Amino acid sequence: MKAIWKGVILAESEETKCLENNHYFPQNTIKREFFEMSTNTSECPWNGTVHYYHIRVGKKLNRDAAWFYPSPKTLASEFKDYVAFWKGVKIEK
Repeated sequence: MKAIWKGVILAESEETKCLENNHYFPQNTIKREFFEMSTNTSECPWNGTVHYYHIRVGKKLNRDAAWFYPSPKTLASEFKDYVAFWKGVKIEK
């Protein structure tokens, strides 16, 4: 699977995990040069505290377009160290 935004591959892995139609990519498969840590967080009652990355490709910024759970709740523990995408990021095979 590939995560693509603005024609750039942000992450690529054959070991994604799918939850609620979202593909989660292992943290070590994302191309860090396109990611900036966001200070925003939110709460998911099932998974825990959600943290976000902004994605920057050239001069284009996609705020909070990727998310992850650094310390997920027990039910979501298999998603620790995985990143998912939204806000226009396409997931393709």
